[in-house]
Amino acid sequence: MGLEEKLNIEEISMNIIAHSGDARSLAFEALRKCREGKIEESESLMEKAEKASVEAHHSQTNLLVSEAQGKKTTISVLLIHAQDHLMNSMLAIDLIKEIIKLEKQRKEEK
Repeated sequence: MGLEEKLNIEEISMNIIAHSGDARSLAFEALRKCREGKIEESESLMEKAEKASVEAHHSQTNLLVSEAQGKKTTISVLLIHAQDHLMNSMLAIDLIKEIIKLEKQRKEEK
């Protein structure tokens, strides 16, 4: 593996980590707003969380496309860590979206 390829994988990994971290943080901020009864704010934050998650997915997709084209990706601890961040942020977004929906339903039933 050449230096350029190594740097590219590291850059992609860091992009995944950064955007996933933003997505997770925004999702948990949305959960806090929901708990405070600020549903519209929480939904707005969730939209931002999903946009950040999409950015992380774009970086991951670049790796997948490259590998599909026959270019082998060297697996590193950093890349594994990035994938872990992405999976955790996706799970947080999914769960928090459901919690917000439940809270909206609960308020509408009152």
